[in-house]
Amino acid sequence: MNKLLGQIAKFGVVGVVCFFIDFGVYSVLNRIFWNVGFAEAFPYYYLISKFVSVAVSMVCNYLLSMKFVFKRKDDMSRRKEFIIFAVLSVIGLVLAEIILYLGMDIIDPVFPAVADLIAWFGGLFGLTRNGSEETFWVLVSTAIVMCYNFISRKLTLEKKDEDKL
Repeated sequence: MNKLLGQIAKFGVVGVVCFFIDFGVYSVLNRIFWNVGFAEAFPYYYLISKFVSVAVSMVCNYLLSMKFVFKRKDDMSRRKEFIIFAVLSVIGLVLAEIILYLGMDIIDPVFPAVADLIAWFGGLFGLTRNGSEETFWVLVSTAIVMCYNFISRKLTLEKKDEDKL
């Protein structure tokens, strides 16, 4: 159990590093899209931002996870390992995109009281009214996808311990 908790802690550290990479790239792209007028012309601009940010953070996550978190399988090539990692990450990306879409385009407009509550809560942390709902849904999607990523990668990529009781 201590080994699993240690592994979860390492995964958490890698996840935090990759979260900042993901969120940073996402935020910078959104700012660029707003500054050049793309966000006004294409209302789903944030989905493109999320796609690119996840792709960048996925490569970083693969490198860090396979070095510090998971034991590599001896019989799996690095190419196959990366492909499996990438497929699992794409599934996580789709999950994140669905959560963002549902939150920002279904829940917020249909339940404006929820959007107002999120905006108020975001204001407590210095977030602007314009971005607080989006930031909330990004954080929700990130938390859910992090859980999915750990479980799916542990089950498919990690070498099984042979010394279990």
